[in-house]
Amino acid sequence: MPDRPSSPSPFGLAPTRRRLLSAGLGLAAASTLRPALAAGGTVRVGYQKYGSLVLLKGRGTLETALQPLGYTVAWSEFPSGPPLMEALNAGAVDFGSAGEAPPIFAQAASAELRYVATEPPAPRGEAILVPKDSPVRSVADLRGRTLALNKGSNVHFLVVRALEQAGLPYDAVKFAFLAPADANAAFVRGSVDAWAIWDPYLAAAERATGARVLADAQGLAPNRQFYLSRRGFTDANSEIVAIVLKAIGEVDTWAAGHAETVAAELAPSVGIPAPVLRVALDRLSYGVTPLDAAAVADQQRVADAFHSLGLLPKPIRVADAVWTQPERRAENR
Repeated sequence: MPDRPSSPSPFGLAPTRRRLLSAGLGLAAASTLRPALAAGGTVRVGYQKYGSLVLLKGRGTLETALQPLGYTVAWSEFPSGPPLMEALNAGAVDFGSAGEAPPIFAQAASAELRYVATEPPAPRGEAILVPKDSPVRSVADLRGRTLALNKGSNVHFLVVRALEQAGLPYDAVKFAFLAPADANAAFVRGSVDAWAIWDPYLAAAERATGARVLADAQGLAPNRQFYLSRRGFTDANSEIVAIVLKAIGEVDTWAAGHAETVAAELAPSVGIPAPVLRVALDRLSYGVTPLDAAAVADQQRVADAFHSLGLLPKPIRVADAVWTQPERRAENR
């Protein structure tokens, strides 16, 4: 992707530190920034095939930002948020992203989870689909029918809210818990009546099969994207986390104004034609920021909903897992 000037970021390094790094003193400064990682360490990033992290990987700008501090980046691809969160909790990755539901289950499983940032809501980027000739005309018509979804993913909460709004109890629908590839196959061959899925798979299914949107998340769920890490990593490497988030903010700013180029860049790795990706990108939101009160409240509603349905083993308090960037020392201001 073409270079562009860097832009201000809520996670940017202090000007003094930037000058130190550009002067070639980054390795010396690094000794005070990363007590948990030795010189020449590796930041392990888990990503999915779509979104800002895959763009960041393609551009290589994170490697450039971390190189003066002696770090490399190891990228690991995951098919969806739940397995990525499992890897994060297990200590196999240091940083990753997921939608609303996966971090809820991850926090219930481990107190190590940390929310470090979020993107704005994108409620048009997930939906419940039915075949174009389906007799199902409303969510209420799903009673007794089979709905495919990835268990514990962002669309799980969409389904909970859509059923609630339609006046259907959660158990009124039969669930087929399938990963996106398997769910797509089941949907195409007619083994399931509906499919809850997110972009870009959503856009691809609409284009390939003429699938009809029964309900998207507008008015039901925010569909936020979160960036996540572990307490052990954030506590020991706050400056590294800030560098990663600043790099994401820069690629976000670039992507927001270059949709055609982004679609062409993503198409080979995602395996979806650029015109279809462009549809998905038009429903995406950009602008990485720390979690504010609204984002925390939205996530708490997700957690409470899952717990009330018995899907979450215990109640959790989302605010307990929100990372706050430490204030910089006076000499770096």
